[in-house]
Amino acid sequence: MARTPIWKTIADALTAELAEGLYGPGDKLPTEAQLAARFAVNRHTVRHALAALAEAGLVHARRGAGVFVAQRPTDYPLGRRVRFAQNLRAAGRSPDRTILSLDTRPARAREAEALALPQGAQVHVMEGLSLADAQPLAVFRSVFPAVLLPDLPDALRAHPSVTMALSLCGIDDYTRASTRITAKRANGTQARLLQIAEGAPILRSVAVNVAPDGQPVEYGTTWFAGDRVTLTLDDPAAGAT
Repeated sequence: MARTPIWKTIADALTAELAEGLYGPGDKLPTEAQLAARFAVNRHTVRHALAALAEAGLVHARRGAGVFVAQRPTDYPLGRRVRFAQNLRAAGRSPDRTILSLDTRPARAREAEALALPQGAQVHVMEGLSLADAQPLAVFRSVFPAVLLPDLPDALRAHPSVTMALSLCGIDDYTRASTRITAKRANGTQARLLQIAEGAPILRSVAVNVAPDGQPVEYGTTWFAGDRVTLTLDDPAAGAT
């Protein structure tokens, strides 16, 4: 009878410890060196075992930080007022946002249509990464009408929160006019940013937010890591399809 590979034995042992609650969601596992010493193997064997746990969705690696137990999926409500930080805090998570790029350019056809702008009108485009408890949760792109919000880039640089930045530009409230959810697979860039495997399932949300007078103020696309979030619809007026 064939012997069980050593890496598989290590993976099974760690999986059992996770099931017993020895390590909880978000906890950091011992280092590769510590695990190699514990199981009397080389680090390559440990790495193989950890890769198997990652493939099973039990752990995830953070570059330069280590390997962490996967969090339970975060409930993320989609209603008339979708607020990233508020949603995560309500789920007991710590929100953060990293802006990767912020520029102004002519609107693409779909952006102009969503924002009720003439073809070629200028838009501000912010792209970035949303995190929960320092774990990548989603990649996003938000597009705003430049003619309505000329000072928005400066406001976003000072306050990455869209809600706060819009308030500084005179938009004190906004609501969700429409949301469309589509299942996709992560491309190379999305996989790298979300720290998931290329081709892993993601959820794409395409939404339009409007000011109280009905003027579109944000056309947003968000790509959520599929195993890290549960999108919930609490308000039918959100218009999800």
